[in-house]
Amino acid sequence: MRRVTILGSTGSIGTQSLSVIRENRDRFSVAALACGRNTSLLKEQIAEFRPELAVCASEEDRKELAGWAKAQGIVLETASGDEGVIEASRYDSDIVLNSLMGVRGLLPTYNAVKAGRDVAIANKETLVAGGAVIMEEVRRSGVRFLPVDSEHSAIFQCLEGNRGKEIKRILLTASGGPFRGYTAGQLKDVTARDALKHPNWTMGQKITIDSATMMNKGLEIIEARWLFDVPPEKIEVLVHPQSIVHSAVEFCDNAVIAQLGTPDMRVPISVALGYPDRLPNSEPGLDFFGKGKDLTFEKPDEKTFSCLALAKEAIRLGGTYPAAMNGANEVLVDRFLKGRIGFTDICSINEEVLSRHESVRDPGLDEILGADAAARREALAIMERQK
Repeated sequence: MRRVTILGSTGSIGTQSLSVIRENRDRFSVAALACGRNTSLLKEQIAEFRPELAVCASEEDRKELAGWAKAQGIVLETASGDEGVIEASRYDSDIVLNSLMGVRGLLPTYNAVKAGRDVAIANKETLVAGGAVIMEEVRRSGVRFLPVDSEHSAIFQCLEGNRGKEIKRILLTASGGPFRGYTAGQLKDVTARDALKHPNWTMGQKITIDSATMMNKGLEIIEARWLFDVPPEKIEVLVHPQSIVHSAVEFCDNAVIAQLGTPDMRVPISVALGYPDRLPNSEPGLDFFGKGKDLTFEKPDEKTFSCLALAKEAIRLGGTYPAAMNGANEVLVDRFLKGRIGFTDICSINEEVLSRHESVRDPGLDEILGADAAARREALAIMERQK
């Protein structure tokens, strides 16, 4: 029986992770759950899965949650805020699934690894901002660090049995998002409502906007660089509108191994939680004469979707540039969703933030978080000046 902690239990990945656990109760139990403000859903999860610790955002919500649990006769430890999430990341469990949104997932990941917990990582910003620090701690601690993003899980699966073999290229697939084929002129007029209509995946708002700008694929290049210890120039993006090939690896002998399947996040979740075993999936598999019949690939348009090029430049420059880019992007996506800036402003303002950034070459956690905070302030200042 594997004890699981889920950070971000009420989000898309968190709820799907609990679905995997629900179908495999003989293999998993829930040790701790952490959410933001959706305490109504958290209560449902507590009632069903009976964790020992539950964390929510505010102290007021924590007190209300503790009172509710007592009235229900549920024995439950409670905590709140960032300190509570850190407590959950260190809690007595076998694996911590981190599906928090944004750079706030960095410190919980670091603390889980230091505490000797295996980590299933669905928080790509952890590695975008702090990849070198995190992976060094993973090596030191000897824990398993398992990807949950569908693309990185696919690469992980392609490398199984091929560890130590020379990699020629990692082929990172991208759906192209809702605006595939648009011109730069067309992108100027798109709305948040338009950008949230992803053609293949149901995801949270922030990652869906990142998919639309293709920043998400840039972040995934940086994530793959650290996860698989591959230089960025060996990572190539392929636009694959059907989202059937989740990614592939080409080896030195030109053999390409790919992982295929229907768009279903429960597959990479179950690979991470169940590793090294594979877990049964009750959903229908890939129909090669249906959705799997016609598979196409295109080169990404980095001139139009310049966030992808920006992310490549950030990892090339290294230091705290990726952390600064990610911090600015989080602020800019939030403002776009609120209608404060246009779609194309996300990249143009971020470019200006990076042009002003003073990078630290070999940063520790403090310098990474400092770069993140400074980039957020700079992005807000630029938006204020542009009013």
